[in-house]
Amino acid sequence: MRPSMGEKTTLSREEMEPRWPAYVAILADGLLCLALPHQLSVGPRWFLLAIVVALTIPMFIAHHKGHFNVNRVLTLIAIAIITLGMITSLALLIASLPKHTEPPETLLRSACALWITNVLVFSLWYWRLDAGGPLARDHARGPINSSFLFPQMLLQDSADPEVRARYANWSPQFLDYLFLAFNTSTAFSPTDSAILSRGAKAATMLQSLISLTIIALLAARAVNIL
Repeated sequence: MRPSMGEKTTLSREEMEPRWPAYVAILADGLLCLALPHQLSVGPRWFLLAIVVALTIPMFIAHHKGHFNVNRVLTLIAIAIITLGMITSLALLIASLPKHTEPPETLLRSACALWITNVLVFSLWYWRLDAGGPLARDHARGPINSSFLFPQMLLQDSADPEVRARYANWSPQFLDYLFLAFNTSTAFSPTDSAILSRGAKAATMLQSLISLTIIALLAARAVNIL
């Protein structure tokens, strides 16, 4: 039986997926807000970073002490705040283009920061929610109920017993979701993974739309400059 997310795990730290890549991504999202001019920021530019840091510290402590339900709630709050800030900044960027209030260098820097934020924030959503989250994936034995069909999952039914044994307990980690989010923002669709659930399809559509909007803004501004 799998433990609930409110219980302490019986797995060792070596057996669990490392959480630090996700924490780094959350902090990076907060730092990217510093690249935005104050006209495109919600409040002071440091405000989002301060909130992210204030949430990441207890998030880390909760995970370390085994309070995984608290860790999950804090992580979702942090990701939701970053997502709201990103969408608000993108709306302000769109509104500022016709007014020509920002120099081209500032607009380019802001668009790049928002594009990277888009990749990181959706990789965090995928990582946190897919197949019940990282804790549920840690305790899974055998195939997981993922919203994405990663190539390694196909190898779990391989005719080769060595390959099948190697990938029998494989589950995606943060880097896999980061790769998925990067491909979705660059190719506007996953390149190596199939999307299975309707919720995941809606999320990747939204990510692609945000990425396409940012790239279109950059192209329009470049044409205008030329």
